[in-house]
Amino acid sequence: MTQLRKTVHRILEPDKKAGTLSHFVDLCLIVLIAVNVIAVILETVASINARHHALFLLIEVVSVAIFSVEYLARVWTCVEKPEFKDARYPRLSYMMSPLAIVDLLAVLPLYLGYFIKLDLRFLRVLRLLRILKFTRYSSALSMLMDVFREESNAFFGGFFILMVMLVLASSGAYLAEHSMQPEKFGSIPAAMWWAVATLTTVGYGDVTPITPAGKLFGALVAIVGIGMAALPAGILASGMADRLRRTRNELADRFRVALEDGMIDAAEEEELEAARLELGLSKRVADEIRNQMLHDQKTSRLKHCPHCGELLHRP
Repeated sequence: MTQLRKTVHRILEPDKKAGTLSHFVDLCLIVLIAVNVIAVILETVASINARHHALFLLIEVVSVAIFSVEYLARVWTCVEKPEFKDARYPRLSYMMSPLAIVDLLAVLPLYLGYFIKLDLRFLRVLRLLRILKFTRYSSALSMLMDVFREESNAFFGGFFILMVMLVLASSGAYLAEHSMQPEKFGSIPAAMWWAVATLTTVGYGDVTPITPAGKLFGALVAIVGIGMAALPAGILASGMADRLRRTRNELADRFRVALEDGMIDAAEEEELEAARLELGLSKRVADEIRNQMLHDQKTSRLKHCPHCGELLHRP
């Protein structure tokens, strides 16, 4: 049983030397996720749903069956993963992890429909959460989720500042406009719609200040909103750049280790290619890192005596 669990784990969670079966399973799951997302989107078109309702139902039932087996298999084999192996309750710890929750949400809508009477439109939208399963197979999405986790404090700080500005902007708009537009700015909560549209630089135009004080205050809020809109983008861009730099450095370290004996053999070449795919770097970037490592190695050899290793030219 233990050997079977390890085999299933290698198929579902492939390592750098994953076999053909593991890649085939990954490909099938990726195609199934894509088909599901397309089917859920097309179901919202009444004419298409009327003609192909039976096909959509078949896709849903088959997909949920496969996703359910996948989820149970991942819960069963999670004890083979180092991060959960030593936990007091490894399977419970895995079930509380983000990817496991995404897998559960992929199958939950159909089961909820049997036990709880919910709006079918809500269930359709909930099924679109299956697109998050792509995170397991996309290095770009994985990198983005890592950035969100690493920069969570910065995002929380930006969100807190935005909430403070929202309260201040809606309060100022209420004071300036409530006497002239009681139906639109009759209370601070009512003025929050205008504050949100202005701070986010959307400016729908359905609610606008008409008093001189309101217009002046609105202009100031709009100017501040430009900076507020750029704050999360700046945090995300900085986090992505830092993450990409660390990813390149990690691949460079692996090249450096492979070049310790002066050459990269076939086995090391295979491991480096697997590392490149795992880190989500393009072949061009990997070639640049390789060339830089080879250049640094050649330069280091020229500066040191090949016999004693001493520097040939001391500064």
